Amino acid sequence: MTFLNVDVAAGVATVVIDRPPANAVNPALIEEFLTVVPALADDPSVRVIVLTGVGRFFIAGADIAVMRDLSLANHVRMRRWIEVQRLLELAPKPVIAALNGHTLGGGAELSLACDLRLAAESATVGFPEMQLGLFPGAGGSQRLPRLLGLHRARLLMIEGRRLSAAEALSLGLIDEVLPDAGFAEAVAARAAAWAAKPTATIGLLKTSMLKGAPLDMEGAMAVEWEAVQQVLAGEDAAEGLQSFLDKRKPVFRGK
Repeated sequence: MTFLNVDVAAGVATVVIDRPPANAVNPALIEEFLTVVPALADDPSVRVIVLTGVGRFFIAGADIAVMRDLSLANHVRMRRWIEVQRLLELAPKPVIAALNGHTLGGGAELSLACDLRLAAESATVGFPEMQLGLFPGAGGSQRLPRLLGLHRARLLMIEGRRLSAAEALSLGLIDEVLPDAGFAEAVAARAAAWAAKPTATIGLLKTSMLKGAPLDMEGAMAVEWEAVQQVLAGEDAAEGLQSFLDKRKPVFRGK
């Protein structure tokens, strides 16, 4: 059974998560993500990847029926969710999380690995794992403090409170709230705008920042210089500079 519906049009790959009733994460969904994401990352026709859900849920979190098996082997399988997040984080092109509805637990963790988080006004975001005697152990306990700071992230995870889209925006957990009416269309417009950017350069920027973050400054600058050289060897840098001299709008090809 397929849980991910993929549509590619005008450089934008829209991945719709459809695992009723709540788009909960299970091993089959993880394996499908591990197949779909690398294929889109390697596809030169794809400039931007958009992740969204159907109905009232983006992703409700892990499938509790699966999580009830507390064996290490089972949780090693479920922990492959962090591989999906890392693939998105390191994708050589922008990734947009379009939070159409409730985004909880593993869904919120997945969103943290994306470059832009857009939420419908009725969406909610939260890390409720503590209510089950767990904590966000598929990336959340590490990415959330890097985004919000240690203290605020710790409170959100200990309390497990579900935030409205407006509250999540005020904390910096999401980047923009969009009206429910026309949400998909607004996301598509934003994705199209991003697809027109020098997306290969964006990919190199992402890699440079992620690889450089844990290094000392000397090591980080070496990582940056390697990425700069790749940018200079690409077509988009030449187009951007020449279009400025020609006083025209650049036409980037993501190369």
